[in-house]
Amino acid sequence: MIVTLIVLCEVGFWVLLAAGLATRYLLKMPRAGMALLLAEPVLELVLLVATAIDLKNGADPGWEHGLAALYIGYTVGHGHRTVRWLDGHAAHRLGGGPKPPKPPEYGTARARHEGRVWLGTLAGGAVATVLLLLAMAYVGEDGNTESLRSWMYGAWRAVGIHGLIALSYLVRRKKDPEAGSAVAAGDPEHVPDLLVRRPGKDEEQVR
Repeated sequence: MIVTLIVLCEVGFWVLLAAGLATRYLLKMPRAGMALLLAEPVLELVLLVATAIDLKNGADPGWEHGLAALYIGYTVGHGHRTVRWLDGHAAHRLGGGPKPPKPPEYGTARARHEGRVWLGTLAGGAVATVLLLLAMAYVGEDGNTESLRSWMYGAWRAVGIHGLIALSYLVRRKKDPEAGSAVAAGDPEHVPDLLVRRPGKDEEQVR
């Protein structure tokens, strides 16, 4: 039941997203389109309630309950970014808006971007942990909560691995190849003063 709901919620997420963007830009109904986009969190709420009811009815905590917690956490951490990215491209292609900017590729700007993405993963891991802890408290000490605990550890392993990847962009910053190109001849105004040989006294006298 829970696995089926996860699949339905994932399909419903993309259906609501496509319907919201089409309504907003193709049908020129921005308010109705926004209402469809804002309805997406209802899917996670349905999944959360169904998981709680399943546990209340005596179901043993299993991998499907842990997967549901991680799915909700991922949606909380990264769902808004996915919607914003697709909304920008839909506005450009369907609504005649400006082309959305690409993420930075080099230097500190790229490191900041990767750090912000990692914060979404961190938020998702925190949400999943809270849900898993609530589920374990709900089941009680007499129930088998090892599967839920393993999903919680798995969530933080993913947070740690993603954090190391994001940190690598800060430690080893990729340089813009154009920034390191030589200054073109004929533009002495862009050459640093230390690189410009100043005339000596003899040369000034000759002048």
